[in-house]
Amino acid sequence: MKFIQQAYNGNNDWLAYIATIFLMFFGWQLIGIIPLVGVAYNHSENMSEFLNAANDSFMTLGINSNLYLILMIFTFFAGLVFLLIGVKFIHKRAILTVITSRSKIDWSRVMFAFCTWGAMGLVSFLIGYLVFPEDYVLNFKLVPFTILVLISFLLLPLQTSMEEVLFRGYLLQGFGTWFKRGFIALVLTAVIFGLLHSANPEVEKLGYITMVFYIGTGLLLGIFAIMDEGIELSLGFHAANNIFAAVLVTADWAAFQTEALFIDISEPQVDIVLFLPVIVLYPIIIYVFSKKYGWKNWKEKMFGVIRKPVVFDEDRFIA
Repeated sequence: MKFIQQAYNGNNDWLAYIATIFLMFFGWQLIGIIPLVGVAYNHSENMSEFLNAANDSFMTLGINSNLYLILMIFTFFAGLVFLLIGVKFIHKRAILTVITSRSKIDWSRVMFAFCTWGAMGLVSFLIGYLVFPEDYVLNFKLVPFTILVLISFLLLPLQTSMEEVLFRGYLLQGFGTWFKRGFIALVLTAVIFGLLHSANPEVEKLGYITMVFYIGTGLLLGIFAIMDEGIELSLGFHAANNIFAAVLVTADWAAFQTEALFIDISEPQVDIVLFLPVIVLYPIIIYVFSKKYGWKNWKEKMFGVIRKPVVFDEDRFIA
């Protein structure tokens, strides 16, 4: 529980959380979006076209997909910066405390999670391609694809890191110390994480049944954070998931509209394949991580009471 208990290191009042969340949304949705709005406006022939695109998607204005991806990533980067400012100056906590309970970030954990989930994702895609080759069309364009790969590996982790610091760090700790149970914090952050993805085009196309995938992913990443006492594994997993999603395959109904290697031309449908990661792959990766990092005390970490650590004051016992 050390990771969740770190919320007690600074100002843990609920007003501090409201102020910080407001600050984060200010940076994310108002400051971070300025470059995107500027580019979109320049691509519009008139204000009416601009407003119509704003209600739908600025992608409809014909903005280069790689440029659009950079501009979208910047909005998340701005949100992350303002969130960390809130942690530092409103909560008066070290930024490291919303990332890990260790003395420094364990980058080996980040890379292990990245490589493990990246490999599993690549194998899953290859199986799908071999079984249903008619569903995919090769979309390789050397220059746009190379730029996409560079953007994805260098910048896309900023987007995933913002979500992980917010949900598996900041909010998990906040809910954990408020409700005194890691399991409650886990469920709340997973549900909120899922609901914030409800505007994704996949949800519009397939319906709210896809919330099972998003909420399930939120539960998985929260389990990583609670059991591993930090979000390093969550950071690596989430980065691999989004990078490979952006680079490998795209579809006209997918959240990532990129110059990916393949285009999925199949008609999306709700079937067992949609839930395969949650049902099969997620339990496997939990098992792999738990064995590698020796996770123990599941019951205590998930359902035990979270208390403020007692600080021993030696001065009170000096004669």
